[in-house]
Formats: sequence, structure tokens, C-alpha cells
Amino acid sequence: MSNLPETEQKLDPAVNAEPKPTYVKLAMRNMVRKRGTSLKHFALTTIALLSVLVGLSYLTR
Repeated sequence: MSNLPETEQKLDPAVNAEPKPTYVKLAMRNMVRKRGTSLKHFALTTIALLSVLVGLSYLTR
């Protein structure tokens, strides 16, 4: 919050013009901050998905 008094905050549109960060923006900021964990989870997800697809193709051939 700003150091302006409450009456000046209501008059100044720049104080209230700052929107809250969206969920996507917060998630991206978190991924950048925890780069190693995100890469590990991405790799595990990719391996698991490929395993499922290969397993399904083997069972249904």
C-alpha cells in the first residue's frame, strides 16, 4: 500500500490502477524461482506420458 493518506489514495488513480497478478503470472514467477523442481517435474511428466502411450500402443496392437 502507498504512504499517502486515505483521501489522497482515492483521488490518485495511479495508486489503484495496479491490478492484482493473475494466477498464470504467479505460476510463471514461481516456475522461474524454482527452476530445478519445475524441470524435474516436466521430465517426469513427459516420461510418464510417453510410457502410457507406448504401453497402450503395445496392448492394442
